[in-house]
Amino acid sequence: MRKISFGRYLAVNRKTLFTVLAGALLAVSMLGCGATNHLKSIQLTAALINGVAPTGQSGTVTLSGFGGTIQLLATGTYSGGKTTDLTKVVTYSVIVDPNNTSNGSGGTLLPPCQAPSCPSPTGPPYTNGTVEYNSTGLITAVDPEACTFVNSAPSTSTVPAWSYVGDYIITATYDGVTSQPFYVPIASAVGVVSPSNTSGACGPS
Repeated sequence: MRKISFGRYLAVNRKTLFTVLAGALLAVSMLGCGATNHLKSIQLTAALINGVAPTGQSGTVTLSGFGGTIQLLATGTYSGGKTTDLTKVVTYSVIVDPNNTSNGSGGTLLPPCQAPSCPSPTGPPYTNGTVEYNSTGLITAVDPEACTFVNSAPSTSTVPAWSYVGDYIITATYDGVTSQPFYVPIASAVGVVSPSNTSGACGPS
């Protein structure tokens, strides 16, 4: 039987121990690096409204005109301070706002539909429609048209007073993080003609 001196045995084990500790330190270091660069939030905005970049916006953007579009932008912010465009990797959720469900004509907004099967069915009576969305964050006004704005100005007024009674709520989710709600009232149909709205516009322009 081959004998190994105690001194050599101790040296070998010190080397092994050093290797194990170095590997553990590297792993902790890598975990620490990742921990400072995880996704913290997602900000949902409109990059384009009917093909035009908006000069300013809030968390509410009107979908105007039949066939009108809103191109969403999902911006992820990481704990290290970096921001990344996540528009094409997030999962979008679009629902009728439970607090504002009116289609502006006395009915209820239909559930939205996801492209390319939109509206559903292909002809009336529709079960899903008005808003179409796809995986790239493009929102489109489709059948059936709606105007979810009402003019609450008194009959003697020549200036409309707009408020919306129906809208859709959009959120974007990625890596366990969900964006703030993004609200979309609908103006794909004409409004009610009145002394304060002689053009029959739907909502503020």
